[in-house]
Amino acid sequence: MFKKYFITGLLVWVPIIITLWVLGLLVSILEASVPECLSSKSLFGHYIPGFQLVLVVVVIWTSGVLTANLIGRTLLGYWNTILGKIPLVRSIYNSVKQVSDTVLSTDSQSFRQAVLIEYPRNECWTVAFITGSPGNNIISCLPYDNYVSVYVPTAPNPTSGFFLIVRKDSIKSLDMNVDTALKYIVSMGVVSTYKIK
Repeated sequence: MFKKYFITGLLVWVPIIITLWVLGLLVSILEASVPECLSSKSLFGHYIPGFQLVLVVVVIWTSGVLTANLIGRTLLGYWNTILGKIPLVRSIYNSVKQVSDTVLSTDSQSFRQAVLIEYPRNECWTVAFITGSPGNNIISCLPYDNYVSVYVPTAPNPTSGFFLIVRKDSIKSLDMNVDTALKYIVSMGVVSTYKIK
């Protein structure tokens, strides 16, 4: 009886504790990005909890507002051009920018569709996400022209995984949104409510 109630209690508290831990880690990372001269202690003489987080949110939101107009986009274009001319910075910045533009853009179709593919061998199926189509230079090296790029996340940590190029006719579409698919992966199949189209 003790074991049953203890496990039930764990099922209640573990998700809450992990969620709070991840949020706390995110907040500490965001607050650490604020220079010391802009901290509440430097500005007001005493520590105000959450001040740096609010400051980061305001700066990000203001940046979005400013770059949404013509002048902001022009300045951002100049900034991208300058960073694109610095050798080491160029490769890092362009790679990170391309990934963030693809994943965070509201118009992007990456990670918008969950599919089922045979991986790592025939008759073994796993959930994957369509990330786009391979470029013409890659398509020209392949025997067919109907390929898609997919990301196969690992379980229970979907932040790591494998990038594959597979034929369109070898995948099965799932009637499952991205959130449900991620829950299915993280739970290692315990949450299994989905339909194949």
